[in-house]
Amino acid sequence: MTDYEVTQIGAPDAWRDHFGGFDAARSRDGRRVVDHELTMQYIGMTANALEPGEEAGYWHTHSEVEELYVFLDGEGQMGLDDDLVEVRTGSVVRVGQHVWRTWRARPDSTTQLRWLCIRAGGTPLPHMPNDGSRNPDKPMPW
Repeated sequence: MTDYEVTQIGAPDAWRDHFGGFDAARSRDGRRVVDHELTMQYIGMTANALEPGEEAGYWHTHSEVEELYVFLDGEGQMGLDDDLVEVRTGSVVRVGQHVWRTWRARPDSTTQLRWLCIRAGGTPLPHMPNDGSRNPDKPMPW
C-alpha cells in the first residue's frame, strides 16, 4: 500500500469561505487546518485569508514548533517580539520557537492577505537531505 493522500484546498480566492480552526473556540472565517484533513505526522499546515484591516487579535508563541509563513497575496504586517515586519505577496517568514507573533492585513491592502502557515517540530533538518534515493531506471508515468 502506498503512503500518500490528496486533498483540495481550492484556489486562494476561495480560502476566505472556509470556517475552521484547531478547535471550536479558535475557529474563524478564512482558516483551514489542512493537517486535520490529512494524516500528517511531522508537519502541519493552515491555509489562511484575512480581509483588509482584519487582524489575528492575539499573540502566540510555541515552545517546540517552528513556523514558516508563505504569503501568496495581499499586504500585511507581522508583529515578531518587539519588531513590526511588513509582508506582501512573495514574503516568506520563518518564526522560531519562543518568538511571540501576531499578524494583520493592512487596511489599505487592495486584496485579502492570503498565506500558508507550515508548522514543524522535532529534530533539525539536515542541510542536504541524506535519506533520499534516486532510481533513474524507473520509467516515468506519463
